[in-house]
Amino acid sequence: MLKTTVSLKPADVKKEWVLIDADGLVLGRLAAIVATRLRGKHKPQYTPHVDCGDNVVVVNAEKVRLTGNKGEQAVFHWHTGFPGGIKGRTLRQRLDSAHPERVLEKAVERMITRGPLQRRQMKNLHIYAGPKHPHDGQQPRPLDIAAMNKKNRSA
Repeated sequence: MLKTTVSLKPADVKKEWVLIDADGLVLGRLAAIVATRLRGKHKPQYTPHVDCGDNVVVVNAEKVRLTGNKGEQAVFHWHTGFPGGIKGRTLRQRLDSAHPERVLEKAVERMITRGPLQRRQMKNLHIYAGPKHPHDGQQPRPLDIAAMNKKNRSA
């Protein structure tokens, strides 16, 4: 009997909706699990060149935890384009700003392979700073990240 590798076609993909509550979860561990779900690597029929991942809704992104001294020591730099225009903000400043969900969004974005497929997969990620989200109509299935591993929840 010959064994063949099944390669999914985009029309054969079955996408689910998953709801994750980020309250008290460690940022990097949460981002790694979300990136795996977005790529579809948790499915047995994973195909690298097809968007076969799930739609992920993350609520309470402002309550994500940081371990160690990352809040004060991790600085994100950018340049304004003008001479001497290098700027930086710490991770804690970004979490306390008006858009704390962008911290998790950038962490997940950097864990997914770059290119056109990444841009398509990132559209399946919906992050909200608070507990409310407008995706009740899709009936997302809750996923308990804290129960997967005790290290996922910060003490």
